[in-house]
Amino acid sequence: MPELKDISEGITRGARDVVYVVVGLGVLGFQRAQVRRQELARRLSEPRSNFEQRIDEVRGGLTKQVRAVDDALEQVIGRVEATFEPIEERLPPQARDLVVQVRTRSREAREHIRSLVSNPAA
Repeated sequence: MPELKDISEGITRGARDVVYVVVGLGVLGFQRAQVRRQELARRLSEPRSNFEQRIDEVRGGLTKQVRAVDDALEQVIGRVEATFEPIEERLPPQARDLVVQVRTRSREAREHIRSLVSNPAA
């Protein structure tokens, strides 16, 4: 059954790549959020003129960046799941379990990154 082994190895490599992409996008998003947070800290240390306006601008920019990263991540996850979906039903149970595990880990990583961005002090 070398074909089954080749399929399993291919799925494993693909799943690993998917996890790396998801985590990488999350890290990039988190880094962008941190840069925005640092910009906010820098702006707040400047003279206090138009304080509320500056806070709103930075908050809006940060929210926009986080949403953009989250949307991009959603698209990547959607494409990956759509790619695996047709072949998932034809896979042996062990390989199917691996695909489910990768999908679960990807969601967990994304939720963790979301929580970090939502609560930067955590």
